[in-house]
Amino acid sequence: MSYPVLLTLHLFGALIFIGTVFFEVLMLEAVRKDVDRAAMRAVEQAIGRRARRIMPWVLMVIYGAGIGMAWHYRAVLADPWQSTFGTLLALKIVLAISVLGHFATAMTWMLRGRMSLRRSRFIHISVFVHMIGIVLLAKGMFHWAAVFG
Repeated sequence: MSYPVLLTLHLFGALIFIGTVFFEVLMLEAVRKDVDRAAMRAVEQAIGRRARRIMPWVLMVIYGAGIGMAWHYRAVLADPWQSTFGTLLALKIVLAISVLGHFATAMTWMLRGRMSLRRSRFIHISVFVHMIGIVLLAKGMFHWAAVFG
């Protein structure tokens, strides 16, 4: 598959994933205190069911396209500390692997009935922070590499 197609798929998948995390962390949490507990639980369950149906596919697109794009930079990734671009790309990949680990942990906790509100909040906030880092690194890979080499 061509690099521009992989990039487009990766960007659209990232928009969906980041948008969902953004909504859950910054919007849904903020309205929790203004909405009846039972209503909030119903909304969260409905969103959770929808997310469990969509997110595995979104993640397959993001990570599949990401692996394809990383293959394009395999020479740089062979020794990522030799360039700013390689270092930033390697850090972005580490954060992306961590996000995948968070997702797998959350799915495991849900399937085993061990997902609590506290764990859910922690996962969401941690993934949100990871996503901010990934976005900054993705933008910086090309801009900072041009400045710092």
